[in-house]
Parts: sequence; structure tokens; C-alpha cells
Amino acid sequence: MSDAGFSTVLRAIWTAAGGAPEALAHAAQRGSGGLPSVFAVSDLAAGSVAAAGLAAAELVAARRDAWPAVTVDRRLASVWFGMTLRPEGWRLPPAWDPIAGDYAASDGWIRLHTNAPHHRAAALAVLGVPEERAAVAQAVARWSKSGLEAAVVARSGCAAAMLTLDEWAGHPQGRAVAAEPLVHHDVTDTAAEPAWTIPRDRPLAGLRVLDLTRVLAGPVATRFLAGLGAEVLRIDPPGWEEPGVVPEVVLGKRTARLDLRDPAARATLETLLAGADVMVHGYRPDALERMGLGADRRRAVRPGLVDVCLDAYGWTGPWRARRGFDSLVQMSSGIADAGMRRLGKDKPFPLPVQALDHACGYAMATAALRGITGRLRTGQGSASRLSLARIAALLTGLDAAEETPLAPETPDDLSEAVEATGWGPARRIKPPVEIEGTRLAWAVPSGPLGAGPPAWVG
Repeated sequence: MSDAGFSTVLRAIWTAAGGAPEALAHAAQRGSGGLPSVFAVSDLAAGSVAAAGLAAAELVAARRDAWPAVTVDRRLASVWFGMTLRPEGWRLPPAWDPIAGDYAASDGWIRLHTNAPHHRAAALAVLGVPEERAAVAQAVARWSKSGLEAAVVARSGCAAAMLTLDEWAGHPQGRAVAAEPLVHHDVTDTAAEPAWTIPRDRPLAGLRVLDLTRVLAGPVATRFLAGLGAEVLRIDPPGWEEPGVVPEVVLGKRTARLDLRDPAARATLETLLAGADVMVHGYRPDALERMGLGADRRRAVRPGLVDVCLDAYGWTGPWRARRGFDSLVQMSSGIADAGMRRLGKDKPFPLPVQALDHACGYAMATAALRGITGRLRTGQGSASRLSLARIAALLTGLDAAEETPLAPETPDDLSEAVEATGWGPARRIKPPVEIEGTRLAWAVPSGPLGAGPPAWVG
């Protein structure tokens, strides 16, 4: 067990979100072992989960003075960075589209992210081939990795050429990300003190979270908030699906659809925002501004809003508006190359889980909870911004010690309750963090996207 790596991650996320260093004494980890990686992935998992748990404990302490103890199970935190759902009598859909993956270009490797139909169409249009993996591989081999990356990105698709750690460190975007804080956190306007009590066992009961995020970090953040009792409403555009991850990340949430290109739908969203306490979104920089929902408008609609957002490649530098996902950032930032080189593999070797997404999600939950606590104390709203690329910098900066494998999963790792998901019965891995006196539980089972109306229930 790496206490040093755990403590480094916990301190980095907690203090970046504005938390007081002396509060760190209230959090600890238990257990041993780690996920198989040349990077300290289990340190990242346990430390980021602990930061979110500590932020929940701070919220409880803000009303009750005494701090609850926070204990992270290192092994369960590592499992929660993968898949927590265990279907009974049915199977989860594949996580990846058949075309998605790593391809050898003429001078190196490139990854195509084609899970979304429009991203797949963009890549295939550049390559000029049918939707067949063998044809894609042959076409990619005729391109340079940087040339194909630029061509696919220009068509609003998603791709990333594999760089080394040193190449990323010298890249203009890598330098920009290195100079950014882990969490951009600002106090905004003042509103009336929220009129809600804080039950110790469900500290977010009575709060509303408007979730405008998709794969994968944002949904992880809002899943954690739902587990603390918040009413979470997720809004997706018509036609958007994430079959490989939806059963995992919509736990505890109600879902609806709105086409924000439609003025009437934007008006509905503003109505929802006016009743929200927290808004979590993953649009690229300036996307909401183009829809008339920029930061000033959001604060005008909902004074005192706790506003948390993320992007892939950071908020400064030439790639600040570039589309991206965890697997692409792993390629760009040198993680996949380092895994390949250090383990002697013949192709990119990524992390064993989408660790950047999950860690960023728990860091976002930390920022949201600290924003809620700040509003409780002062009446002021807040705005926080995070990125997958900056989380990657945190991970690659950790010392990675060789660890024993995690103990195998047993029936005791599963929650007793059977979850009636929209696809069939299932059980979940037990929560990875214990907050003294607080119950981490989800009242709403996972269900399909767009299952209900765009309206608050509570």
C-alpha cells in the first residue's frame, strides 16, 4: 500500500479545490495492492475518492462542528474505477465501437475514438473506407500519425497521435496544461443562504443537480452526488446513447432529453437551471456561450449557482477547444507510450481503467461539494473548471512502486440489495468510501437515457 502516493493525490485535489490542509487528517485509506500498471493508478483512485469523501465530511461538519472520519477502501476504490455493476441474467453491451482503437500509421500510432456515430463518420470520411476494421487499418497505414490526427480533428472527429512523455512535455498544449492549476476555482456572486437542513446521513438531501455531462468524468461526479442524497437530473440531446457505460453511470439519476438548438428547449433548460443548486457540464469552452447560456447568463438565471465544468485538454493553449476523451488524452500525454516502452509491448499500452475520467469525476465532486459548503457559509456561488489532461499530469508525476495485485473479487464485495436496472436485475460493488454517520446509497436504479420529462421531482 502506498500511503505517500495516496496522500499526494488527496492533498493535491483537496487543496486545489480550496480545502484547508489541516482537514486532511480526517481522511485515511485501508487495504493494499494495486491495479496492474506502470503508473500509480490505485493511488490516484484511492486519493481522489478520499478527496470527495472529505468534501462531504466538511459539509456535515459545517452544520455539526465535529468532522466525521473518512475511510477509503483502496481495493474497492480501484474497482470503482472500472465497472461496478454485476448483471444477473443479462450482459452489459460492449464498451467500444468496433472501429474504435489504436492503429499503426506510417510513423507511429494513432487512436480513433468512434463510439459516437458522428465521430465515426468523420474518421471514415477522412479515410474514405467502409465501416470495416481491416479497411480502416490499411487506410491508416498510408498516413502519418500527425497528418491523420489533424484531418480527423478538422472534421470534428476524435483522434490522438501517440506521443512520448517528453514529447508531450515539450508540446505547446502540454506546456499549457502543466501551467494550469488542478482546479480553477473562483467565488462568484452572492445569493440568499440556502434554506435546507443537512441530515448527517444524507447531506445533499433537498439539493438539485443539473447534469449536462456525458462520457465519463462528469457522470462519475454526479453519481457520487446522487449517492449523498442529491436529486440529479441528467439532460441529453435527442439520439445520444452510451450503451457501454450508461448502466454504470446513471445510477441515482433521472434522465431526460432536450435539443438545445431549439429555443423552446433552451428556455426549458433555463427553467431547470433556475431551480438547481449545482450545474455540472462538460461542453467544450464557449459552447454554452454560443447557445446563450454563458457563465454570466447562468449566474443571472440562478444566483449562487455552484457551477462545475470540465474539458479534455485544458482551458488554455492551442487545444483548449479540442474534443477529447480519456483514451485520447492517454495517447497524447505519453501514458500509452510509457506503458508500451516500459513493459516491452509492441503496441500502445494504456491504463487498465479509464482512470483519468474517474479521478477527474471525483475531483469534480470535490469541487462541487466544497462549493456547496461555501454557499452554505457565505451565500456565495462558485465556478470550478477541471480537465482530463491536468489529471494526467497529476498521475504521471507520481512515483509508481511495484505493488501486489488486488485481492480477487468475492461475493462479500457486493451490496446485498438487487438493483432493478432498466436492463435487468444486477448488484453493485459496495461503496468505496465510508463517511462516519453518512449513508452512501442511491434511491434511483440505473435506467435508459431520456426516460422521463425534463422536470424536477422534489
